[in-house]
Amino acid sequence: MAQHVRIFDTTLRDGEQAPGFSLRPAEKILLARQLDALGVDIIEAGFPIASPADAEAVRQIAQDVRRPIIACLARCHRADLEKAVEAIQPAERGRIHTFIATSDLHLQAKLRMTREQCLEAAIDAVRYARQHTSDVQFSAEDATRSDVDFLCRVVEAVIKAGATTINLPDTVGYATPDEIRDFFTTIRTRVPHSDEVVFSTHCHDDLGLAVANSLAAVQGGAYQVECTVNGIGERAGNASLEEIVMAFTVRQDCLPYSTGVDTRLIYPSSEMLTRLTGESVQANKAIVGRNAFAHEAGIHQDGMMKDRRTYEIMRAEDVGAPWNPLVLGKHSGRHAVQHRCRELGLQVEAGELIEVYRALMVIADERKIITDSDVTAVVSSVRSGPSPRHEPVDPFDTPSTTVSAMHPSGYGHGV
Repeated sequence: MAQHVRIFDTTLRDGEQAPGFSLRPAEKILLARQLDALGVDIIEAGFPIASPADAEAVRQIAQDVRRPIIACLARCHRADLEKAVEAIQPAERGRIHTFIATSDLHLQAKLRMTREQCLEAAIDAVRYARQHTSDVQFSAEDATRSDVDFLCRVVEAVIKAGATTINLPDTVGYATPDEIRDFFTTIRTRVPHSDEVVFSTHCHDDLGLAVANSLAAVQGGAYQVECTVNGIGERAGNASLEEIVMAFTVRQDCLPYSTGVDTRLIYPSSEMLTRLTGESVQANKAIVGRNAFAHEAGIHQDGMMKDRRTYEIMRAEDVGAPWNPLVLGKHSGRHAVQHRCRELGLQVEAGELIEVYRALMVIADERKIITDSDVTAVVSSVRSGPSPRHEPVDPFDTPSTTVSAMHPSGYGHGV
């Protein structure tokens, strides 16, 4: 049986802190409802001390969204904690997420405090939070750059004070997968009563390793993953929710973990976020980018028309994305052109196809992408012009194959 991994979505807190991604309270509530439908376990709704609007958004989400745990962030300061308590008061299941940095760099350069002062602040914050909710998460900011002996002292102390979830973030995206897997294994082994709490991972993408590090942390025993839709967040962003969930879904052979996420709502959730923020994802973004399930190269298109599994390890339908895989461009082959003509109701004979293909490749050299209007116009032009005399070289189609109709499910025959 697959080990369940909790999805802690921080799109509305860490994600929204990214420049250009701020949301108004009504927009945060709308997205929170979508995250509820998506099936995440925990929604981190905001940072109440940051602004009155953020505090009100957390309160409204706590009141309106009942199934998932609603969490909010607070530093290990009494004023922060009081605001957090007030904001999540209406929640069916509320969590206070309190944090303090534990690395010597942060303690000395940012907080100007000693290790002992840090330890005392962490214990006091957890104790206060625990007086108001049974669900308290403690985060050791910059954990992966902290002294391991001191970090173990802090984790042991906050567990004793009542923390139920321990988050050890890779705050600046510094770790590598091997390091972070060993890191979680070490902390869990050394800290007494570690088996009584849930360990969590929160990885940033400064080196492009956030998802890889999150997966490695899970393998090290962190059964809560903090992530965001589209991977948005501070600097280079957070671990991407959709990539983590689909890695578990596709690679059950080596990642035997499950989540409660309805994968069919991944793409709609991504689309809602881009619509609300006005910030679109890159075209080649895994899972939700517009090219994630698109193919222009003729060799790929030929394989796709025979059996989708040749070049797709998951289906667009599985994540709720539209599927129109054959993009006509200068790398396309005749089989793809013929397939598109059939989709448009244009029965193109073999002789006509040569001229249609040649004319479309001229357009592709000029404009990169060939539209359906281009195809229709070229077919009409070829039919009204002289008959073709020679066949252009098509390096992309497989010479001795015949294109067959695709099975209604989208997979090739025999699957």
